[in-house]
Amino acid sequence: MATGQLRVYFGAAPGVGKTYKMLEEGHRRVERGTDVVVGFIETHGRKHTDELIEGFEVVPRAKLAYKGTTLEEMDLAAVLARRPQVALVDELAHTNAPGSPNEKRWQDIEELLDAGITVITTVNVQHLESLNDVVYDIAGVRQRETVPDAVVRQAQQIELVDMTPEALRRRLAHGNVYAPEKVDAALGNYFRVGNLTALRELALLWVAGKVDEQLDQYRADHNIGSHWETRERVVVALTGGPEGETLIRRAARIAARTKGADLLAVHVARSDGLTGGDPAHLARQRVLVEDLGGTYHQVVGTDIPDALLAFARGVNATQLVLGASRRGRWAQLFSPGVGVTTTSESGSIDVHLVTHEATAHRWRIGMGGDRPWSRTPGGLSLGRRAGGFILSVAALPVLTVLLLAVDADVSLSTDILAFLLLVVAVALVGGLLPAVLAAVGGFALLNYFFTPPVRAFTVAERENLLALFAFLVVAVSLSTVVDVAARRTREASQARAEAATLFTLAGSVLRGSRPLPALLEQIRETFAFDAVTLLERRPEALGGPDLEHANEAWTVVACVGSPICLTPGDGDAEVHVDDSYTLVMSGHALAAQDRRVLEAFAAQATIALRQERLEEAAATAGSLAEVDRVRTALLNAVSHDLRTPLASAKAAVGTLRMSDLPLTEDDRAELLATIEESLDRLSGLVENLLDMSRLQAGALALAIQPIDVADVISAAVSSLGPAAYEVIIRVPEDTPEVSSDPALLERAIANLVQNAIRHSPANAPPQITASALGKAVEIRVIDCGPGIPEADWDQIFQPFQRLGDRDNTSGVGLGLALSRGLIEAMSGTLSPEGTPGGGLTMTISLPAVTRPIPEPVQTARERS
Repeated sequence: MATGQLRVYFGAAPGVGKTYKMLEEGHRRVERGTDVVVGFIETHGRKHTDELIEGFEVVPRAKLAYKGTTLEEMDLAAVLARRPQVALVDELAHTNAPGSPNEKRWQDIEELLDAGITVITTVNVQHLESLNDVVYDIAGVRQRETVPDAVVRQAQQIELVDMTPEALRRRLAHGNVYAPEKVDAALGNYFRVGNLTALRELALLWVAGKVDEQLDQYRADHNIGSHWETRERVVVALTGGPEGETLIRRAARIAARTKGADLLAVHVARSDGLTGGDPAHLARQRVLVEDLGGTYHQVVGTDIPDALLAFARGVNATQLVLGASRRGRWAQLFSPGVGVTTTSESGSIDVHLVTHEATAHRWRIGMGGDRPWSRTPGGLSLGRRAGGFILSVAALPVLTVLLLAVDADVSLSTDILAFLLLVVAVALVGGLLPAVLAAVGGFALLNYFFTPPVRAFTVAERENLLALFAFLVVAVSLSTVVDVAARRTREASQARAEAATLFTLAGSVLRGSRPLPALLEQIRETFAFDAVTLLERRPEALGGPDLEHANEAWTVVACVGSPICLTPGDGDAEVHVDDSYTLVMSGHALAAQDRRVLEAFAAQATIALRQERLEEAAATAGSLAEVDRVRTALLNAVSHDLRTPLASAKAAVGTLRMSDLPLTEDDRAELLATIEESLDRLSGLVENLLDMSRLQAGALALAIQPIDVADVISAAVSSLGPAAYEVIIRVPEDTPEVSSDPALLERAIANLVQNAIRHSPANAPPQITASALGKAVEIRVIDCGPGIPEADWDQIFQPFQRLGDRDNTSGVGLGLALSRGLIEAMSGTLSPEGTPGGGLTMTISLPAVTRPIPEPVQTARERS
């Protein structure tokens, strides 16, 4: 059975007209003869929407009883049984009432689609799961009903229902969205112009991303390889050289000229893995790209221009930024280079060749400064090359003498083969240059001693001349091949060693909780240094002279081993990361072949340092934000709760002081009781606030001691007065003592019991039980009230939360937050769970006191 198709009307906010558009589409399909039914439509009392439902067959809703009320939901079974061609189902992200076949409406819709029914539905951008946090930051409202992005993305058609913020606010003001009594609050909160503008941008961008996916899929399905300039995308090619940062910034400026342009950086690594960019440069450049809002990519290819253009066309790039070639003119004569080749084959992609400081240099510039590095060294050591020269000089005369001794028995071709074997042997030992010397020497010896006329550098026969030149060409070619093979073998070994080192270092960093010390320690062990120190140049010393030995110019950021190097000049080796950071090693000098790997991890060390500092700054900012949030919430909350008892007490005192007002003794007693109650309430509020402040500041004094659980529970219940007389207490006599502060535990239990009394029905008073569980004692405060959804359990412990309350008459919402803080300060836990049959159970877990078993007393006779 073919599955149905999904069509989604997508909006930025309620009221833009999604349901209206959906109903209009339904009418169009009915006019075309399509069987359309209304599965579920939520009109919200909007007149024009109600009018559009007329003419449709409406499937009756399912009625579900929940907590004394009747809720209406879509009758999924009825729609499946009806089997229409098209079903109109509103509010894709809706959460179904308990007792429904599925938890979410989008799950109902999936069942309809699987049954072959086409579904038309609606959803707002704030309900997308991926944007939930973003919407919260914009509007300050956490959306409880969300739908996975994948559900919406699978729709065959997504139509954006767009409206300007001003038009939507006018529609709201005219009463076309909400009831009149809700309009002012909506306009001043969620429907502010800034909120609507941001939500509209989110919706437009999300739909644009979906359109990009559809376009890419269409091009792939139809094998369209040509470039379509649907969005500005700037790709910058990085070689791993020092010019990369210049290219990235230039590409970022190009991308910034167009609103919504994408910046992508790509590094093409050779498929042989033997040559590539400097890892240290690439690490820093990747960070720079991401800081500028771009993305970093790495691809592997044998032909760099082909790989680069394949990537650019794959991401539908419009512009490509390359660095001007650093090769010399002679090299460009024999090969046009990456830039020229890429430009000639780029087609419709605009190519920018950017000049940079490294263009004038014909060498690779190291990170340690402007010191030029020579090109990659030869594949053989100096000793082997010297051995090759010695072998060439010594073996040529010996071979000549041996061949002259048997000259009568061998031909010229045999002599040539013998000298060719000698050249190969010299190439294997000493590489190219000794082998070339052997080839030239062999050519001369063959000409003088073995080619008629002998003892002369002339050749009588043209065939012999051709044979001699063939020998020279073959000998030089073989020498070159052997030398290149040796060079590649050495490069491969070095690359394998570097890869193993990088893997080890990366693993040590990823496994450590603090990456910077772990990285420095691994560097010290890998390269056998005595100490590794990361130095940071003081801000006042930046841009000044290079003070290698000035202690006042440097700060030690991190160090492993000893001795600690206070300046770059104190170490045996150093790697300059940038103008601010230098990695200094002591113990021995740094080998040239190790500098490349060490530079990469010096860059990683600075990245790890910046990451640690950013995390510390984020933690500090989070703490300050939390303090500010608590302060703001405190001011908002106590504005009523402090004023109410003060106003009550003041009114009662004023009444008592009125001499012209006759008061009976009962009236005076009632007014005095009101004053006492108000002051007690005020005292409790201030005490809670002070304790909460002490908890947050870590300054709460504790008097931990073994205490009896039953005594503390009784005291807590008694402190609540007549309201707690009906509370049921069940504490077994063998319950162990707990280790806690009796006064604080009593406060915590009293808060929980007071909360349970407030929410318990009259015929089901709260219960308090206690029992031992392992090495802990659990105290449970149980109520049979309405309970709290599990999703809100963490929220009830936030300060100044009155979940479910609509006013401030019940306190500032500190009770549960304070109780959890007090319990955790005593090494315990406070956690909620549902009460079987309905309600909430708060469980306190505290460490039990283990009493040592007394040893039996021995009598004098037993001791003897």
